[in-house]
Amino acid sequence: MYYQGDAGPYKLVVLIRTPQMIPGVAEIQIRSSQPGVRRIKFVPVYIVGEGSKYPPPPDVLMPSKEDPQFFSGKLWLMASGSWEVRIEAEGDKGSGAMAVPVPAAARNTLPMEKGLGAILFGLMALLVAAMVSIVGAARREGQLEPGVQAGSPQKRGARLVMAVAFVVVAGILTLGGFWWKAAAASLSDRMIYKPPQLFVSLLPDARMTLRIGESAWHTRRPDTVSTRLIPDHGHLMHLFLIRVPLMDRFYHLHPPEDQSGAFTDELPALSAGHYQIFADIVRQSGFPDTLAAELDMPETPGHPLAGDDSGVSASYLSPDANGNLVSPLSDGSRMIWEREAGSLPSNKLTWFRFRVEDADGNPVESLEPYMGMAGHAEFVRSDLTVFAHLHPDGSAPMAAVSLAEASLGKNSGASFASGANSMPGMAMSGMPAESRFAEVAFPYGFPKPGLYRIFVQVKRNGQILTGIFDARAD
Repeated sequence: MYYQGDAGPYKLVVLIRTPQMIPGVAEIQIRSSQPGVRRIKFVPVYIVGEGSKYPPPPDVLMPSKEDPQFFSGKLWLMASGSWEVRIEAEGDKGSGAMAVPVPAAARNTLPMEKGLGAILFGLMALLVAAMVSIVGAARREGQLEPGVQAGSPQKRGARLVMAVAFVVVAGILTLGGFWWKAAAASLSDRMIYKPPQLFVSLLPDARMTLRIGESAWHTRRPDTVSTRLIPDHGHLMHLFLIRVPLMDRFYHLHPPEDQSGAFTDELPALSAGHYQIFADIVRQSGFPDTLAAELDMPETPGHPLAGDDSGVSASYLSPDANGNLVSPLSDGSRMIWEREAGSLPSNKLTWFRFRVEDADGNPVESLEPYMGMAGHAEFVRSDLTVFAHLHPDGSAPMAAVSLAEASLGKNSGASFASGANSMPGMAMSGMPAESRFAEVAFPYGFPKPGLYRIFVQVKRNGQILTGIFDARAD
């Protein structure tokens, strides 16, 4: 989770790496944009439910000796669900608090370390040998008088009994192994997070219907995850269509929900092809889901794009792409990625900064808020194993941010002692509608090496513009 925000007078950039397995230890890194922060306290609590009312005592982060504006530490996440990390910064300008939403879910079963596995296997072999030897000794010498040596009949009988004992013990271990695997699979099915299925169908009048499948993982956690949806940036669903494998068509749509719980959208004009579908939703607890599906689309005349919907055509994504720094926009302007050419690091916080210029190379200074934000960005790995929908505040859904901030009270400069207020409205941002600017920036880090396509969306003169960039992460 990447997030930037204000803790009272201090602007902080927060990176939280959640563990693969829950319970587990998450890493937290915080950087202050200005000097003067002396100490940072943090505590994880649920965003909603009873667990949100009783936070444990906070832990303390101290600044790095090499960089006094950098703080790092670890925190325990004890159960899956929609968490927030409440952060309080103390320094020369007093204290201030902020809350960062953190969805926690077990994503993978951790393998046993090879060294530990070898030790346990050796101990098991020793126990098996001991059991078989005890049974053989009992048959060979158990009925003899003290001092009498075992003869051939006793030895033959002992070997037979030892063979039977070995088969019995091996059978018990085999059955135990089957039971263990079945129990582990059942536990994994209950604990490992799986996004709900997304069922997609096309209607004859250039419409698409999407239905979210049932998810036992969600329904088992009604208090900390929930199943009901809430708006994020004014929409219950953000739908993305990407024609693959070339990634030369991209659509950002917002289908409304009907009375049956399905989402139906009037499609824009679509070129025929195989499309990857991603759908972003946010639960009432602040827990986000990204649903995925695939669909073969016929040539579709479609309906004109309207409202917050947008689409763009691009050149195809080449495996040899080394990254471009300039992307032409549909209104004749262009978007500049402010960075040096070359590959970028993976798994590291990076600022992605983009500037819009007119045809003469002058900053336009006329960008408008798009769904309440300075911009939106979508990062997609070439093999589709990574999809991230970002905003200038980071990777947290703004609906979850609104819930987390409400837990601190209306005054963001308050301390942990502040009480929670009522359920907030799903406000997107405090950005005034009349704001004008020329640049947009996103805090993010590529989760793993590979080739990525980045779609950066801004709004100018009422028109949604999409810049397209390719980058390779090491």
